[in-house]
Amino acid sequence: MIIKRPYRLPLNILFACLLAATICSCSGGKPAEEDTAATAQTPVTVTTIGNSAMADTIELNATSTFLQKNYVKANAIGYIQKVNVQPGHYVEKGQLMFTIKTKEAQSIGNTINVLDTTFKFSGINSIRASRSGFVTQLLHQVGDYVQDGDQLAIISDRESFAFVLQLPYELRGVIANNQNLMLTLPDGEKLNGHIASLMPSVDSLSQTQGIVIKVNSNHPIPENLVAKAHIIKTAKSSAPSLPKSAVLSNETQNEFWVMKLINDTTAVKTSVKTGIESGGRVEVTSPKFTPGDRIAVTGNYGLADTAKIKIVKP
Repeated sequence: MIIKRPYRLPLNILFACLLAATICSCSGGKPAEEDTAATAQTPVTVTTIGNSAMADTIELNATSTFLQKNYVKANAIGYIQKVNVQPGHYVEKGQLMFTIKTKEAQSIGNTINVLDTTFKFSGINSIRASRSGFVTQLLHQVGDYVQDGDQLAIISDRESFAFVLQLPYELRGVIANNQNLMLTLPDGEKLNGHIASLMPSVDSLSQTQGIVIKVNSNHPIPENLVAKAHIIKTAKSSAPSLPKSAVLSNETQNEFWVMKLINDTTAVKTSVKTGIESGGRVEVTSPKFTPGDRIAVTGNYGLADTAKIKIVKP
């Protein structure tokens, strides 16, 4: 009896068949992956170049102050009988502030008038305000004994009120374009001011020069109040600009570029030079873009040169 054994392929032939099947399956998957990568598109929104007025500004502090102080002094040796002011009170020019009775009148009393009724000796001296302003210091009260020339009070001259801005000397050239400027107080109030004068000295440590700014206000402003002054360094009436988000840069911010669309599906990296930055927009000094050039404004971060994009509505 003859028993037939099942036929078995040799191992080398079986291995060759398996290898061929693996290669075919791998080669068949590559075109699909390549097609998927080729069709991947980044959604972006686009903008165009715009022309608008732009200004490069800096913000500096300006402190309110009374540039001139008037010192009220005693005009005789004696005792203060009346004080008609208090610290913080506003006084007008010529207003009675102090009454002083001389030492002699205090000692003799009414004896001279009793001896001679026509003499009319009182020994009372009146001291009046020489300027209008606020009483910032009051140094004596009723009953104090004072010498001739002793300081009684200090009046801050209202006419000398101003804000003093410490301007770095290297920026002195911007004064010509900022004769009129805006001051913003801590409570948000805005005051129109103009440069009245320049201090004749420079701080030796900070190398800043005091700029006196006069303001018009319908209410009193306290001394030592710090306001923000906006100084224009450079201004242009019409400058080509793009939104700040459209302009990309490297880590050191010494190279700038935009993603410019060459068609509806491709954006190329275009190097640009920037100028003034103001109000969320950046001036583009070169190259010169046309009004029809489209620039990616969102979705542009991290895009490579000649990136595939898809335009979406903002």
